[in-house]
Amino acid sequence: MTHTPLTAPAPRAPSRPADARARRAARRRARLHWIAVHALGIAAAAFFVLPFVFVFLTAVMTDNQALTRDLWPHTWQWSNFGTVWHTPGFLTWWRNTLVYAVAGTALTVASSLPVAYALAKFRFRGRNLVTVLVISTMMLPPQVVVIPMYLFWTRQLGLDGTLWPLVIPTAFGDAFTIFLLRQFLLTVPREYTEAARVDGCGELRTLVRVVVPMIRPAIAAVALFQFFSCWNDYFGPQIYASSNPGAWTLSYGLESFKGAHHTNWNLTMAATVLVMAPVIVVFFFAQKAFIEGVTLTGVKG
Repeated sequence: MTHTPLTAPAPRAPSRPADARARRAARRRARLHWIAVHALGIAAAAFFVLPFVFVFLTAVMTDNQALTRDLWPHTWQWSNFGTVWHTPGFLTWWRNTLVYAVAGTALTVASSLPVAYALAKFRFRGRNLVTVLVISTMMLPPQVVVIPMYLFWTRQLGLDGTLWPLVIPTAFGDAFTIFLLRQFLLTVPREYTEAARVDGCGELRTLVRVVVPMIRPAIAAVALFQFFSCWNDYFGPQIYASSNPGAWTLSYGLESFKGAHHTNWNLTMAATVLVMAPVIVVFFFAQKAFIEGVTLTGVKG
């Protein structure tokens, strides 16, 4: 007796209405996903932007309207910025801050780059130990050494009431800057530096002519980090320059301005806008290089 094998019935192709419903459901899910993602993005952007908007709107209000329930200016008092700018000492604070930030940034990059290059490209005994020591200095809070450093700069060198105790140390490198530049330099192929040496370039010329053009994003990133740090520094000027109003920076002078105009919140906000504006402008024009440098730095170690 023979048995015919049983075969499973062939599946029926789904009907066209079912296909159409599936496509509509997929489009609906994609649309809802798009709406959810962009809604979260808009909410996050508003969370960060609204405080700046509030500060700016308060800065152009009249003194009677500032910090009231009326969040939109009745009359736009652009003269508040002029009043702040012509406040005695404000231009001096702005100039001191600019000198401190630019000089500190240039000296930090110029002094940290050769160290990072040596730690990344030179082969010598104890290189890893030196790298660990450099990184470990970042774990030391500045408040720990502030007293001996203050005594050294003021009692031994007589630089009290100036910004020199803040500018001069930047000429001896910065651990954070050295670390970031070293991580980026590790990604530069050794063949480039070896080819430069074969062509007769010394180490300094190799660094300047070959390596620096290849790591411009990293240099821009660390330069912006240092510029923002110097521009917003409050602790350093408070320690060394507080006794001399002619050496105050914006961050420290703004506190004095706030104390003198604690009831004029429109002027205080206008001064805050003038302090923040240069940093925002610098980041706006350099954000591409900054993001590229931060993204690429540290991919190899």
